Order: sequence, then structure tokens, then C-alpha cells
Amino acid sequence: MDRNRAERRATAADHYEVALKANAPDTVVRIAEPYRKVFTQDDLIGIDGVVFTGSGVSWSTNAPEAAALRAAGELVFNAGLPTIGSCNGLQLAATLLGGDIGPSPKGMEIGLAQNIKLTAEGRTHAMMAGRRDGYCVPCVHRDEVQRLPDGATLIAGNDHSPVQAMVYNTNGVNFWGMQYHPELSAPAIADYVKDGRGIFSQAQNLIEDLMVAETDASAAARLGSRPEDLLEKNRTTELANWLSLV
Repeated sequence: MDRNRAERRATAADHYEVALKANAPDTVVRIAEPYRKVFTQDDLIGIDGVVFTGSGVSWSTNAPEAAALRAAGELVFNAGLPTIGSCNGLQLAATLLGGDIGPSPKGMEIGLAQNIKLTAEGRTHAMMAGRRDGYCVPCVHRDEVQRLPDGATLIAGNDHSPVQAMVYNTNGVNFWGMQYHPELSAPAIADYVKDGRGIFSQAQNLIEDLMVAETDASAAARLGSRPEDLLEKNRTTELANWLSLV
């Protein structure tokens, strides 16, 4: 987050705020930064729902370095607030609820999560209203959920990561989570890849197609998608459904 700010790039929280307000313009967003300032119960006063965003840190949600983030997540779950999470946010929930996460044996999934298929439960769950088998959504991740928490329900997966979406609704916790990033546009993924450092160095060849995939059918097809799937209204399906829940 600090590097994004220094380079005048949007943070994960900034992207989420834009996506939420695109679906519900009157939404009021308050941003908490547990790695910067201790998160307390007072931060939840007046809050109707919570988002666990993605993260640009190099460590996993089960690492010692993530202790502050896990402490914040515990407070949220103990408060019983409806919660949604993307990427690192899904992994945080899985860690807190007793699942296992780790690096995908297939390496990074970057650009678009392709050909995502719904489970039988996913086809009827409110989170996936409007989704159909074979959908694609922007993504960038190294880690994945490798064992679901007891009590969680698998909602969607693909050939790269069997857990692309899960829900958990028990013991007062109401969580929806995706491994992919419905809050990010394809050009936003391209912006991350342009960084060219570390985990992004292997994906430079995707930049040109990601920049134009929302309007160029050939570029979208090379990424495994269609332009209409990447437009904000369709891309943010899960967020719109969650806002209706909240």
C-alpha cells in the first residue's frame, strides 16, 4: 500500500471503494489499515459490512508477519458482520476459520482466472446470482485455499485453483469469498504487471491484451474471455449480490 501511494497508484482499498460505489452510489466506505494502525472494536461502530481486500505484501495470511491482519479479522468475525473477501481476503478467512492455504502447485494465476465453474451449491447461492459456468474474472495470486475450513461450502473452482469461491455461514460468521478480483478491471491488472518486479516479471506479455480486453474481442479471446464479461456491471456480480445482502 505504501509503495502504491508513493507511485500514485490506486491501492486495493481504493479499487474496492470504486467497485462498491459503482453498484451502490450511496455506500459510505471507511478504510482500516491493520498493518499501519492497530484495529480495535471501535473501528466497527456503525459498520454494516466488512471487506477483506487483496494485499500487496509478500507473506501469506498464516505467516507470523500477518498477525495484525489476523487479529483484525477475528474482531470482524466475532462481531458477526457480513463479510466479503477477495484473494488475500479469502485466504485470511480460510486461515481464521481453520482451513489451509499455500502456494499453488501450478504457480501464479495472473491476468484472468479462466473457465470458472460453479458447484451444485454455487448454482443456487445468492453470491453467484447471474453467474454461469465458464466465466472469467481478473486475478493475480500466488497462494490459494488448499483445504476448506470445516463448515465452509465450495461455490466455484477452475483448473488452476479448485477453490475459486467459498462461503461460510455458521457460528455467527457470514463470509463470502473469491480467489479472483471482481473489484479490479483488466487494465488495473495490467497496471500491476507493468511494475515488472518480483512476481509480476513473468507476465509482461499480457499487458497489451489486458489494457484493451474490455473493448477488443481478439485481445479478450487471447486471455480466455469476452469483452462483455470484463465490463464493470458483469465483472462485479458478486459485489452487487453482497451489497444486496448487506
